[in-house]
Amino acid sequence: MAKNIAIVEDDPDQRDNYRDAITKKGYEVVAYASREEALRGFDASLPDLVILDIILGEEVDAGFELCRDLLARSPSLPVIFLTERIDEIDKISGLRLGAWDYLPKPISLKYLAERISSLLRISEARAAGQATPSSSPSARRIGELVLDQEALLVSWKGQTIPLSGTEFRMLAKLVRVPGHAVSYETLMNATMQSLVTNNTINTHMRNIRKKFEKIDLGFSCIKSEYGYGYRWSTQ
Repeated sequence: MAKNIAIVEDDPDQRDNYRDAITKKGYEVVAYASREEALRGFDASLPDLVILDIILGEEVDAGFELCRDLLARSPSLPVIFLTERIDEIDKISGLRLGAWDYLPKPISLKYLAERISSLLRISEARAAGQATPSSSPSARRIGELVLDQEALLVSWKGQTIPLSGTEFRMLAKLVRVPGHAVSYETLMNATMQSLVTNNTINTHMRNIRKKFEKIDLGFSCIKSEYGYGYRWSTQ
């Protein structure tokens, strides 16, 4: 069955271009022009992946509000921001909300389609392996930490940590050689995103720490290396 992709974009030409390009890749696509229209559609059924602009009509933060609403309904839903708002504070806000990706306009339609395919593969692998990440042949164990490289799943002390794809890639890079410092530049490359700064990396790391601390208040494996990057310290 074809995956369902939702696009929320107020510019009719861009909306049609995105819809046509994604439909040609074999997906079912529904497009909305406003936050209110999108909410009515999401009340009827949730898609498998959502692409959001931030500014919708006169609402300058409508995309952020939609993201918050969607992830409250389905925390594992892949959300992509596709926007002309490329200031660092906007990107950080989107990442803190739990978006899987933050892409700047203009964008290659071919690249957008590839990002959608990649995130859907990750989502499917997670759904298939969520219950037993440690049983996968691609899993790697570092102390109490288990990483499933195929499903991009992480568990800590036997409990799954809900990291985004970007967060997983950063963590995997961080624990490649436990105890060794990893530079900001290396972590930026791991994000596979453009427009990444040290502050963006710091935001990702804070989010990762918080997710571990939700299940382990004593978690302290991620150490900051001032002015350089981060290090994974075995406890």
